[in-house]
Amino acid sequence: MPIFEYKCAKCGNVAEFLQSKARKAKIKCPQCGTEELEKLVSVFAPGVKQGDSKQCRTCNDRTCPHSQ
Repeated sequence: MPIFEYKCAKCGNVAEFLQSKARKAKIKCPQCGTEELEKLVSVFAPGVKQGDSKQCRTCNDRTCPHSQ
């Protein structure tokens, strides 16, 4: 089941939801409860880590947030 990201039109909160294409359930903002959500374009990033390095391929500086 794919994960979709939505941004709330009222409070600006960004949340992820598991959604089936066959079943379109109404989703609500977990922060304020509104149904006014805008679907965001997500980036697909398979295998972000490489080898024994703790830095991923997508980070250009030495402070990689994925290294923890």
